[in-house]
Amino acid sequence: MDINALQKTFTDNGQKVADLRAEMQAMAVNDEVTVEEIEAKKVEVANAVAKRDLAKENLDAATAEMAKEVVDTKAQPLTKPEADQKATFIDDFKKMVTGDKSFMNSVNSTTDGTGTNAGLTIPQDIQTTINAITRQYESLQELVRVEKVGTLSGSRVYEKWSDVTPLQNLDAEDAEIGDIDEPKLTLIKYLIKRYSGIQRITNSLLKDTAENILAWLTSWVAKKVVVTRNAAIIAQLDKAPKKATVAKFDDIKDLMGQLDPAIHMTSYFVTNQSGWVALSKVKTGTGKYLLEPDPTQPDHYTVLGHELKIVSDRWLPDVSGNHPLYFGDFSQAITLFDREDMSIATTNVGGRSWNTDTTEMRVIDRFDVQPTDSEAYLVASFSAIADQVFNLPASATK
Repeated sequence: MDINALQKTFTDNGQKVADLRAEMQAMAVNDEVTVEEIEAKKVEVANAVAKRDLAKENLDAATAEMAKEVVDTKAQPLTKPEADQKATFIDDFKKMVTGDKSFMNSVNSTTDGTGTNAGLTIPQDIQTTINAITRQYESLQELVRVEKVGTLSGSRVYEKWSDVTPLQNLDAEDAEIGDIDEPKLTLIKYLIKRYSGIQRITNSLLKDTAENILAWLTSWVAKKVVVTRNAAIIAQLDKAPKKATVAKFDDIKDLMGQLDPAIHMTSYFVTNQSGWVALSKVKTGTGKYLLEPDPTQPDHYTVLGHELKIVSDRWLPDVSGNHPLYFGDFSQAITLFDREDMSIATTNVGGRSWNTDTTEMRVIDRFDVQPTDSEAYLVASFSAIADQVFNLPASATK
């Protein structure tokens, strides 16, 4: 099973545990419940917890193994300066975790230009590994346009596809060529923001080899990057001026019909896990399911020929019981400006570290997400979609 399938199994089992415990709470105030029913429910809860924990173990093991494989895979051997930088990074990371005073003093005396301690900068080689790992998760970054930038702020000029007009037809050979309309350009400004998260770790991690430390670190940072950037991308998508409500099969076709046909071939559907479950039950007028497995990737699905991207409910939740549904070419709609300047810092005395006898590690990711073409995608929602009505042709009844 791939990472996403394992993540889904863990999430589903976790939800089942929550549902069963809710049932247990309801039984506690029900005078008609028998002792046998209570004992049976306890066994059911215990089995569900065991399955959930097993799913979590498998997910963690697969994540660690995947990170190890990516770390060990080198497209090209590192140059000596790169290898030295990588070794120095691991050594400095150990010093940070153990609270080496001389090293911590040197780190705390530097800032990143915003008045905040910069911490330990993650080398480019390790960032490349992190980016490779993020592709194994439900990363919406793979759908939008990503531009690497070297400054904290800047601007870009975009021309929308809908603003492009055809050239004039010259009826006569000696006809005068007229002026064409000026292109309608949009100025997009970006301002790099800092996104941060904290993870508590134990010093037993330092007993592992440098490779294991690096595998754990890159895997953890990669997951944080996916979650953080997904949230920023979704926040921009939800700023769409129009939001449709889908209630039946034909509403999906109507939604697609509102998008410029020029970008249909490069457009996707995006929904959450609950939305995927609801869509998977919808049938067409011929009795087939609306969702069709992609023959090249059996664990992927298509809707009327367009790929469906599924995001976990915890990262893309329902709103008032309605599932989200996006459709469009998100590479034209959204641009993520990537500063590529990740940094980490640790403490074993601040935060909750002193009380829990652990070490807290903070990672900072620097990027900005900006809309570039609001007409390149559409936003909708649905609670349930009715099956398409089956109309038997008149000739078939004769």
